[in-house]
Amino acid sequence: MLTRPGKQGIVLFLLFVVLFVLACNIGTPAPNSAPAFDPTKAALEFQATTMALQLTQAAMDAQSAIQPTPPPPQPTPQPATAEPPAAAPAEPQATPTQDVEALIQSANVLVYENTDEYGIGMWVQDTLEMMGIKYTQTGSYSGHFMEYLNSGTKYDLIIVDAEAKDRISGEFWDVINTRLTRDKAALIAEVWYLDTESNGPISKILGKCGVHYRKDYSLADSIYWWDPTHPVFNEPNTVLPLLHYSRYWQNQTGDQIRLSGGDAVMLAGLSAKPSDQGVLATCYDGRVIIQTFSDHDYDQADIVPLWENYIHYTLKNHFLAIQ
Repeated sequence: MLTRPGKQGIVLFLLFVVLFVLACNIGTPAPNSAPAFDPTKAALEFQATTMALQLTQAAMDAQSAIQPTPPPPQPTPQPATAEPPAAAPAEPQATPTQDVEALIQSANVLVYENTDEYGIGMWVQDTLEMMGIKYTQTGSYSGHFMEYLNSGTKYDLIIVDAEAKDRISGEFWDVINTRLTRDKAALIAEVWYLDTESNGPISKILGKCGVHYRKDYSLADSIYWWDPTHPVFNEPNTVLPLLHYSRYWQNQTGDQIRLSGGDAVMLAGLSAKPSDQGVLATCYDGRVIIQTFSDHDYDQADIVPLWENYIHYTLKNHFLAIQ
Protein backbone atom coordinates (compact mmCIF):
# COMPACT_ATOMS: atom_id res chain seq x y z
CA MET A 1 0.00 0.00 0.00
CA LEU A 2 1.54 3.12 -1.15
CA THR A 3 1.97 5.95 1.27
CA ARG A 4 2.04 9.73 0.38
CA PRO A 5 5.38 11.22 1.07
CA GLY A 6 5.48 13.77 3.73
CA LYS A 7 6.46 17.44 3.49
CA GLN A 8 9.97 16.64 4.66
CA GLY A 9 10.51 14.20 1.83
CA ILE A 10 9.30 16.62 -0.74
CA VAL A 11 11.75 19.25 0.50
CA LEU A 12 14.65 16.80 0.39
CA PHE A 13 13.69 15.76 -3.12
CA LEU A 14 13.60 19.31 -4.36
CA LEU A 15 16.93 20.03 -2.70
CA PHE A 16 18.44 17.02 -4.43
CA VAL A 17 17.17 18.22 -7.81
CA VAL A 18 18.70 21.65 -7.31
CA LEU A 19 22.04 20.18 -6.33
CA PHE A 20 21.96 17.92 -9.35
CA VAL A 21 21.32 20.79 -11.70
CA LEU A 22 24.11 22.86 -10.18
CA ALA A 23 26.50 19.93 -10.47
CA CYS A 24 25.73 19.55 -14.13
CA ASN A 25 26.48 23.27 -14.82
CA ILE A 26 29.90 23.42 -13.07
CA GLY A 27 32.81 24.07 -15.63
CA THR A 28 30.43 24.91 -18.49
CA PRO A 29 29.29 28.42 -18.07
CA ALA A 30 26.27 29.51 -19.94
CA PRO A 31 26.98 31.60 -23.06
CA ASN A 32 25.36 34.69 -21.65
CA SER A 33 26.56 34.35 -18.11
CA ALA A 34 29.26 36.77 -16.73
CA PRO A 35 32.77 35.28 -16.20
CA ALA A 36 33.74 34.48 -12.69
CA PHE A 37 35.92 37.18 -10.91
CA ASP A 38 39.60 36.18 -10.73
CA PRO A 39 41.54 38.38 -8.22
CA THR A 40 45.00 37.33 -9.47
CA LYS A 41 44.13 38.01 -13.09
CA ALA A 42 42.61 41.35 -12.17
CA ALA A 43 45.76 42.39 -10.33
CA LEU A 44 47.98 41.48 -13.30
CA GLU A 45 45.71 43.40 -15.70
CA PHE A 46 45.78 46.48 -13.41
CA GLN A 47 49.58 46.39 -13.28
CA ALA A 48 49.81 46.09 -17.09
CA THR A 49 47.44 48.99 -17.55
CA THR A 50 49.43 51.17 -15.13
CA MET A 51 52.71 50.31 -16.89
CA ALA A 52 51.21 51.14 -20.29
CA LEU A 53 50.03 54.51 -19.01
CA GLN A 54 53.49 55.26 -17.59
CA LEU A 55 55.21 54.35 -20.88
CA THR A 56 52.76 56.49 -22.84
CA GLN A 57 53.39 59.50 -20.57
CA ALA A 58 57.19 59.04 -20.83
CA ALA A 59 56.95 58.95 -24.63
CA MET A 60 54.88 62.14 -24.64
CA ASP A 61 57.36 63.88 -22.36
CA ALA A 62 60.29 62.88 -24.58
CA GLN A 63 58.47 64.10 -27.67
CA SER A 64 57.84 67.47 -26.00
CA ALA A 65 61.55 67.81 -25.14
CA ILE A 66 62.79 67.37 -28.72
CA GLN A 67 60.15 69.46 -30.45
CA PRO A 68 60.64 73.28 -30.54
CA THR A 69 58.15 75.44 -28.77
CA PRO A 70 55.63 76.54 -31.34
CA PRO A 71 55.96 80.28 -32.20
CA PRO A 72 53.48 82.64 -30.69
CA PRO A 73 50.51 83.37 -32.86
CA GLN A 74 51.16 86.17 -35.33
CA PRO A 75 48.97 89.25 -35.09
CA THR A 76 46.35 89.57 -37.72
CA PRO A 77 47.75 91.79 -40.53
CA GLN A 78 46.23 95.23 -40.49
CA PRO A 79 45.37 97.00 -43.70
CA ALA A 80 48.16 99.30 -44.90
CA THR A 81 47.67 102.97 -44.20
CA ALA A 82 49.04 105.79 -46.31
CA GLU A 83 52.30 107.27 -44.97
CA PRO A 84 53.30 110.91 -45.43
CA PRO A 85 55.85 111.39 -48.22
CA ALA A 86 59.46 111.19 -47.04
CA ALA A 87 61.21 114.50 -46.64
CA ALA A 88 63.72 115.38 -49.32
CA PRO A 89 67.28 114.57 -48.24
CA ALA A 90 69.10 117.53 -46.76
CA GLU A 91 71.79 119.19 -48.80
CA PRO A 92 75.20 117.86 -47.75
CA GLN A 93 76.93 120.38 -45.54
CA ALA A 94 80.66 120.86 -45.50
CA THR A 95 82.34 119.79 -42.30
CA PRO A 96 85.83 120.23 -40.94
CA THR A 97 86.68 116.78 -42.32
CA GLN A 98 85.05 117.33 -45.68
CA ASP A 99 87.58 117.90 -48.49
CA VAL A 100 88.80 121.29 -47.25
CA GLU A 101 91.79 120.93 -49.54
CA ALA A 102 89.46 120.92 -52.55
CA LEU A 103 87.81 124.10 -51.27
CA ILE A 104 91.22 125.74 -50.90
CA GLN A 105 92.11 124.75 -54.45
CA SER A 106 88.91 126.37 -55.70
CA ALA A 107 89.49 129.64 -53.79
CA ASN A 108 89.39 133.07 -55.41
CA VAL A 109 92.25 135.32 -54.27
CA LEU A 110 92.89 139.04 -54.80
CA VAL A 111 96.53 140.14 -54.55
CA TYR A 112 98.26 143.50 -54.24
CA GLU A 113 102.02 142.82 -54.50
CA ASN A 114 104.11 145.90 -55.14
CA THR A 115 107.58 144.45 -55.69
CA ASP A 116 106.97 144.23 -59.47
CA GLU A 117 108.72 147.54 -60.19
CA TYR A 118 111.83 146.52 -58.22
CA GLY A 119 112.51 143.37 -60.20
CA ILE A 120 113.28 141.42 -57.03
CA GLY A 121 110.66 138.71 -57.49
CA MET A 122 106.93 138.33 -56.86
CA TRP A 123 107.17 135.71 -54.14
CA VAL A 124 103.47 135.74 -53.21
CA GLN A 125 102.49 135.22 -56.84
CA ASP A 126 105.07 132.42 -57.15
CA THR A 127 103.53 130.72 -54.11
CA LEU A 128 99.97 130.90 -55.45
CA GLU A 129 101.06 129.47 -58.80
CA MET A 130 102.92 126.66 -57.05
CA MET A 131 99.75 125.88 -55.06
CA GLY A 132 97.57 125.98 -58.19
CA ILE A 133 95.17 128.54 -56.72
CA LYS A 134 93.26 131.03 -58.86
CA TYR A 135 94.25 134.65 -58.18
CA THR A 136 93.90 138.18 -59.51
CA GLN A 137 97.15 140.11 -59.32
CA THR A 138 97.18 143.92 -59.52
CA GLY A 139 100.90 144.38 -58.97
CA SER A 140 101.70 147.82 -57.63
CA TYR A 141 98.59 149.39 -59.26
CA SER A 142 96.67 150.37 -56.18
CA GLY A 143 93.86 151.94 -58.26
CA HIS A 144 93.15 148.55 -59.85
CA PHE A 145 93.27 146.97 -56.42
CA MET A 146 90.56 149.35 -55.18
CA GLU A 147 88.42 148.64 -58.24
CA TYR A 148 88.47 144.93 -57.49
CA LEU A 149 87.75 145.55 -53.82
CA ASN A 150 84.69 147.63 -54.74
CA SER A 151 83.43 145.13 -57.31
CA GLY A 152 80.68 142.60 -56.69
CA THR A 153 83.15 139.73 -56.93
CA LYS A 154 83.57 137.75 -53.74
CA TYR A 155 87.12 136.94 -52.74
CA ASP A 156 87.97 134.18 -50.31
CA LEU A 157 91.35 135.73 -49.51
CA ILE A 158 92.71 139.26 -49.85
CA ILE A 159 96.50 139.67 -49.79
CA VAL A 160 98.11 143.04 -49.16
CA ASP A 161 101.84 142.54 -49.76
CA ALA A 162 102.91 146.16 -49.44
CA GLU A 163 106.58 145.36 -48.91
CA ALA A 164 107.93 148.07 -51.23
CA LYS A 165 107.55 151.69 -50.36
CA ASP A 166 104.15 152.26 -51.96
CA ARG A 167 101.44 151.95 -49.33
CA ILE A 168 97.93 150.67 -49.05
CA SER A 169 96.37 153.08 -46.59
CA GLY A 170 93.30 155.07 -45.61
CA GLU A 171 90.03 154.04 -47.24
CA PHE A 172 91.51 150.80 -48.56
CA TRP A 173 91.28 149.41 -45.05
CA ASP A 174 87.67 150.51 -44.72
CA VAL A 175 86.74 148.44 -47.77
CA ILE A 176 88.87 145.50 -46.60
CA ASN A 177 87.25 145.69 -43.17
CA THR A 178 83.82 145.45 -44.85
CA ARG A 179 84.97 142.34 -46.70
CA LEU A 180 86.21 140.79 -43.45
CA THR A 181 82.90 141.44 -41.72
CA ARG A 182 80.37 140.93 -44.51
CA ASP A 183 82.00 138.10 -46.47
CA LYS A 184 84.12 136.62 -43.70
CA ALA A 185 87.00 136.87 -46.15
CA ALA A 186 90.53 135.95 -45.13
CA LEU A 187 93.32 138.54 -45.06
CA ILE A 188 97.12 138.38 -45.11
CA ALA A 189 98.70 141.79 -44.68
CA GLU A 190 102.43 142.46 -44.90
CA VAL A 191 102.75 146.02 -43.60
CA TRP A 192 105.98 147.67 -42.46
CA TYR A 193 104.50 151.16 -41.93
CA LEU A 194 102.13 150.88 -38.97
CA ASP A 195 103.90 153.81 -37.36
CA THR A 196 102.01 156.07 -39.80
CA GLU A 197 98.82 153.98 -40.21
CA SER A 198 97.95 152.50 -36.83
CA ASN A 199 95.59 155.32 -35.85
CA GLY A 200 93.83 155.42 -39.22
CA PRO A 201 91.18 153.13 -40.73
CA ILE A 202 93.41 150.07 -40.29
CA SER A 203 92.85 150.51 -36.54
CA LYS A 204 89.38 148.98 -37.00
CA ILE A 205 91.01 145.73 -38.09
CA LEU A 206 93.90 145.88 -35.62
CA GLY A 207 91.56 146.68 -32.72
CA LYS A 208 89.25 143.75 -33.38
CA CYS A 209 92.25 141.55 -34.03
CA GLY A 210 93.85 142.48 -30.71
CA VAL A 211 97.26 143.81 -31.77
CA HIS A 212 98.73 147.26 -31.32
CA TYR A 213 101.66 149.07 -32.89
CA ARG A 214 104.62 149.36 -30.50
CA LYS A 215 107.62 150.80 -32.33
CA ASP A 216 109.46 150.95 -35.61
CA TYR A 217 112.72 149.10 -36.36
CA SER A 218 115.10 149.91 -39.22
CA LEU A 219 117.14 146.80 -40.07
CA ALA A 220 116.21 143.16 -40.33
CA ASP A 221 117.18 140.83 -37.52
CA SER A 222 116.63 137.18 -36.55
CA ILE A 223 112.99 136.18 -36.09
CA TYR A 224 112.08 133.49 -33.54
CA TRP A 225 108.98 131.31 -33.44
CA TRP A 226 107.13 131.80 -30.17
CA ASP A 227 104.69 128.96 -30.84
CA PRO A 228 106.66 126.40 -32.92
CA THR A 229 103.80 123.89 -32.89
CA HIS A 230 101.31 126.28 -34.49
CA PRO A 231 99.87 125.21 -37.90
CA VAL A 232 101.28 128.39 -39.48
CA PHE A 233 104.73 126.84 -39.07
CA ASN A 234 103.78 123.22 -39.78
CA GLU A 235 100.96 122.88 -42.35
CA PRO A 236 101.61 121.92 -45.04
CA ASN A 237 105.30 122.77 -44.58
CA THR A 238 107.55 122.65 -41.54
CA VAL A 239 109.29 126.03 -41.57
CA LEU A 240 112.23 126.86 -39.34
CA PRO A 241 112.66 130.25 -37.63
CA LEU A 242 114.10 133.01 -39.81
CA LEU A 243 117.39 133.27 -37.98
CA HIS A 244 119.39 134.15 -41.10
CA TYR A 245 118.81 137.41 -42.99
CA SER A 246 120.34 139.40 -45.85
CA ARG A 247 118.94 142.93 -45.24
CA TYR A 248 117.70 144.02 -48.63
CA TRP A 249 115.96 147.09 -47.15
CA GLN A 250 118.33 149.55 -45.53
CA ASN A 251 115.73 151.42 -43.52
CA GLN A 252 112.12 151.16 -42.41
CA THR A 253 112.24 147.38 -42.69
CA GLY A 254 109.43 146.70 -40.23
CA ASP A 255 107.48 147.36 -37.03
CA GLN A 256 107.10 145.76 -33.64
CA ILE A 257 103.61 144.92 -32.41
CA ARG A 258 102.15 143.71 -29.13
CA LEU A 259 98.96 142.08 -27.94
CA SER A 260 96.10 144.33 -26.86
CA GLY A 261 93.08 142.06 -26.50
CA GLY A 262 90.89 140.36 -29.07
CA ASP A 263 91.66 136.77 -30.05
CA ALA A 264 95.14 137.50 -31.42
CA VAL A 265 97.97 135.00 -31.00
CA MET A 266 101.48 136.40 -31.32
CA LEU A 267 103.41 133.78 -33.27
CA ALA A 268 106.90 135.22 -33.72
CA GLY A 269 109.10 138.11 -32.69
CA LEU A 270 112.57 139.61 -32.53
CA SER A 271 113.33 138.12 -29.12
CA ALA A 272 114.01 134.48 -28.37
CA LYS A 273 111.09 134.36 -25.90
CA PRO A 274 107.63 135.96 -26.09
CA SER A 275 107.74 139.68 -25.36
CA ASP A 276 106.31 142.92 -26.74
CA GLN A 277 108.58 142.71 -29.82
CA GLY A 278 106.18 140.73 -31.97
CA VAL A 279 106.30 140.76 -35.77
CA LEU A 280 103.74 138.07 -36.70
CA ALA A 281 100.22 137.55 -35.37
CA THR A 282 97.01 135.73 -36.31
CA CYS A 283 93.45 136.62 -35.29
CA TYR A 284 89.80 136.64 -36.44
CA ASP A 285 89.65 132.92 -35.62
CA GLY A 286 92.62 132.29 -37.89
CA ARG A 287 91.25 134.18 -40.91
CA VAL A 288 93.75 137.02 -40.58
CA ILE A 289 97.55 137.14 -40.46
CA ILE A 290 99.45 140.36 -39.80
CA GLN A 291 103.17 140.35 -40.74
CA THR A 292 105.27 143.42 -39.98
CA PHE A 293 108.69 142.30 -41.31
CA SER A 294 109.83 142.43 -44.97
CA ASP A 295 110.06 139.22 -46.99
CA HIS A 296 113.06 140.12 -49.10
CA ASP A 297 115.29 140.55 -46.06
CA TYR A 298 115.22 136.73 -45.80
CA ASP A 299 115.86 133.75 -48.04
CA GLN A 300 113.26 133.00 -50.69
CA ALA A 301 113.59 129.28 -49.95
CA ASP A 302 112.29 130.02 -46.42
CA ILE A 303 109.73 132.68 -47.29
CA VAL A 304 107.81 130.85 -50.03
CA PRO A 305 106.98 127.78 -47.84
CA LEU A 306 105.97 130.17 -45.05
CA TRP A 307 103.59 132.00 -47.39
CA GLU A 308 102.14 128.70 -48.52
CA ASN A 309 101.37 127.97 -44.86
CA TYR A 310 99.83 131.45 -44.46
CA ILE A 311 97.54 130.91 -47.46
CA HIS A 312 96.57 127.39 -46.46
CA TYR A 313 95.84 128.38 -42.84
CA THR A 314 93.74 131.49 -43.55
CA LEU A 315 91.74 129.88 -46.37
CA LYS A 316 90.99 126.82 -44.27
CA ASN A 317 89.62 128.98 -41.48
CA HIS A 318 87.71 131.12 -43.96
CA PHE A 319 85.89 128.09 -45.36
CA LEU A 320 85.16 126.80 -41.88
CA ALA A 321 83.72 130.20 -40.96
CA ILE A 322 81.32 130.42 -43.91
CA GLN A 323 79.91 126.87 -43.60
